[in-house]
Amino acid sequence: MLALLKTIREAIANWWSDFTLQTKLLAVATLVVSLVMSGLTFWAVNTIQQDARLNDTRFGRDLGLLLAANVTPLIAENNLTEIAQFSQRFYSSTSSVRYMLYADEGGKIFFGIPFWEPEVENSLLTIERRIQLPEDYPGNDDKPMVRQHNTPDGIVTDVFVPLIVNKKYLGVLAIGINPNQTAVISTNFTRDVTIAVFITIWVMVILAGVINALTITKPIKELLVGVKQIATGNFKQRIDLPLGGELGELILSFNDMAERLERYEEQNIEELTAEKAKLETLVSTIADGAVLIDNNMQVILVNPTARRIFGWDGHDVVGSNVLHQLPPAIQMEITRPLYEMAAGECDSAEFRIHLNQPTKRTIRILLTTVLNLQRESIKGIAITVQDITREVELNEAKSQFISNVSHELRTPLFNIKSFIETLHDYGEDLSIEQRQDFLKTVNHETDRLTRLVNDVLDLSKLESGRSYNFDGVDLAQAIEQTLRTYQLNAKDKGIELIQEVAPSLPLVMGNYDLLLQVLANLVGNALKFTKAGGKVALRAYQLDPKPHSQNQSPRVRVEVADTGIGIASEDQQAIFDRFFRVENRVHTLEGTGLGLSIVRNIVERHGSKVHLVSEVGIGTTFWFDLALCD
Repeated sequence: MLALLKTIREAIANWWSDFTLQTKLLAVATLVVSLVMSGLTFWAVNTIQQDARLNDTRFGRDLGLLLAANVTPLIAENNLTEIAQFSQRFYSSTSSVRYMLYADEGGKIFFGIPFWEPEVENSLLTIERRIQLPEDYPGNDDKPMVRQHNTPDGIVTDVFVPLIVNKKYLGVLAIGINPNQTAVISTNFTRDVTIAVFITIWVMVILAGVINALTITKPIKELLVGVKQIATGNFKQRIDLPLGGELGELILSFNDMAERLERYEEQNIEELTAEKAKLETLVSTIADGAVLIDNNMQVILVNPTARRIFGWDGHDVVGSNVLHQLPPAIQMEITRPLYEMAAGECDSAEFRIHLNQPTKRTIRILLTTVLNLQRESIKGIAITVQDITREVELNEAKSQFISNVSHELRTPLFNIKSFIETLHDYGEDLSIEQRQDFLKTVNHETDRLTRLVNDVLDLSKLESGRSYNFDGVDLAQAIEQTLRTYQLNAKDKGIELIQEVAPSLPLVMGNYDLLLQVLANLVGNALKFTKAGGKVALRAYQLDPKPHSQNQSPRVRVEVADTGIGIASEDQQAIFDRFFRVENRVHTLEGTGLGLSIVRNIVERHGSKVHLVSEVGIGTTFWFDLALCD
C-alpha cells in the first residue's frame, strides 16, 4: 500500500513538473478562487441553517407555551381524558409537531402522542418511561428549556415547558418540533450545486492543464532542450513534433537554424583545429610554464613546463578549477588576485613563491588578463610560471661569496694595519725582539692575504669557464714533486709521508699544473689536520674494469689518506663549499676555506668527482679517478 501511494505521489509530482510556471500560477489562482467561493457558499448555507434552527426554536417555544397554557388547568384537575382529546386534536392540526409528552413532577411520562402506551406492570416486571431532566429543573425560572438533537430526517427541536399552577410545579410538557422542510430542501440544494460547481471547475482546470501540457508545454520544453544542446555545440539536435500554427513555424525555424550551424561547423572545424594546434604547439615549446584559465577559474590550456613545475604530470587538469590543483603555498598567494582580475579590478600581478613540493624551488608567477578583440571584456587569465631557482641560488651564492671574501680579507688587513701602526707610533719604545715579532706577524698575515687572493683568483678562473689544455700527465712525477714540496713540513711536524704508486702507471688525460694544485691542497690539508706521529699516504693505481661492463673505460685512482682528526658526518656534505673550514668547528689551524672548492672544480674539469671517507679520530681519505690518455 505504501509503495502504491509513493508511486502515485511520484506520478503526480512528475505530471505537475511538466506544467509551465504560468500554468501553475493559473491553477493555483483557480484553486484559491474556487475555495473562496465554496467557502462563502458554505458559510451562507450554514447561516441559513442557523437561522432556520433559530426560527424552529422560537416556533417551538411559542407553541409549547401556548399548549401548556391550555392543558395546565386540566392537569391541575387531573382530567386526563380532556388532556388526551385536546392533545390529539392539536397534534393532528399541524405537521410541525413530531411528538407530545406529559410527565409528572418526578419525570414519569403518563401520556404521549403518537407513541403513548399504558404501562406494563406485573408481579415480576415493571416498565415505565421517564424524561431525563436536570436535578434543579424547573428551578426558579418558569421559562421553557430548548435543546436540539439529530435524526435521520434532520435536526429536531425539543422544547420542555414546566406546568405550574399557583406556583406549584405539576410536571413538564415536552414537544418535539420537526425542521422546516423548505429551509432544509433549500440548503441541501445550495450545497449540492456548490459541490457540483467546484468539481466542474476543477475538471475544466485539469483538462486545460492536460491540453496545455500536450500542445504548449511539451513543445516549449523540447525547444528549450534543443537550444541548450545548440549552446553546448551539438548542432545535430533536431525537434520532430507534428504541430501547426505558430509553434510549428517556430520548430521548423529551429531545425533550419540547427542545420545551417552544422554546415558552418563542418566548414570551419578544420581551420579551428589547425589554429588550435598552432597555439598548443607554441605554448608547449616555450621555456616558461603557461596556464590559461577562464573567468570561472577553469583550466583551458596548460603546457608541459607548467605540468612539471606544479607536479601535474599524469593528471588531467584541463576543465578543473585551477585553485584546486595548485600547491597550497601558491593557492594562498594568488586566489584573491585571480578573482580581482576576473572582476576587472586589476590587469596584472607578479609573485615570487618558494615551493617545497614536489621539489624545492623558487618560482616567479605572472598573472595577465586576456581581453577580447575589442578589448572591452575579460575572456580569461594567463598564468606564466618561471623557474628562477638557479637565479636565486646564484644570487645567494654571489652574496655569500662576497660576504665571505670581505670577512676573510678584513681580518689580515686589520692585523697588518694594527701592528704597523704600533711600530710607527711606539717603535722607539719597543725592544728589537718585539719589533721583529711584530714584523714577523705582519709578514705572516701578508702571506695569508696573498694565499687568500690567489685562491680566490684560482677559483674565479675555474668557475669562469676558462679553457685549459689537457694532455698526457705522468701522475708519478706529480706525486713525487708534491711529496718533495711537503717533505720538510712533514718532518718538522713528525709526520710520516708515504708514497704508494703502482709501477708502470699509464699516463692520464689532464692538466699537469691543475693536478699538481689538487695534490698540493689535499696533502697540505692532510698535514694540517694530522698530529705528530701520524701518517699521510699518497696512492695511485689503475682500476680493474668492472665485470659485465662493456662501456667502462680504464681509469687511474688517486688517493690521499691521513690518520688525522677526521671529519664529522654532518660536515662531510659541506666540506667542498667555499669558505667552509673544519677548523671553524675544532678551532685548530687557519686557512682560507677555498682549497677543497678548488679541488672539486679541478677534478670536475677532468670529468670526474672527488669522494671522501672519514671517521672522527681515525682519519680521512680523499680519492678521485682519472681517465687514461689515449
